Amino acid sequence: MRVTHPFHPWAGREFTFVDRRLAWDEDRVALADENGEVVSLPAAWTDVDPVDPFVAMAAGRCPFRVADLLAVADLIDALRVRASDG
Repeated sequence: MRVTHPFHPWAGREFTFVDRRLAWDEDRVALADENGEVVSLPAAWTDVDPVDPFVAMAAGRCPFRVADLLAVADLIDALRVRASDG
C-alpha cells in the first residue's frame, strides 16, 4: 500500500499492509515499515480505497470539500453557543 496524503513525510512511499480496523472512531490501516515496525494511519491517507472522485476532479485546485466546510461551520457554531452559555 502507498501513503498518498500530500503533506505526510511518507507520501509516495510503499509499505506492507497489515490490517484495517476502526480505531479511535476512525477508519485506520496498520502498515509495516522497512524495519518491520507496525504503525497506524488513517485509511484516507493511503491508497487502500479507490480515489475520491472529488479529489480527482479538483486536481489540487480545491483543498476542501463542501461537506467538510459545513462540518467545520457546525463545530464553530457549537463552540460559540458553548462559550456564550459559560
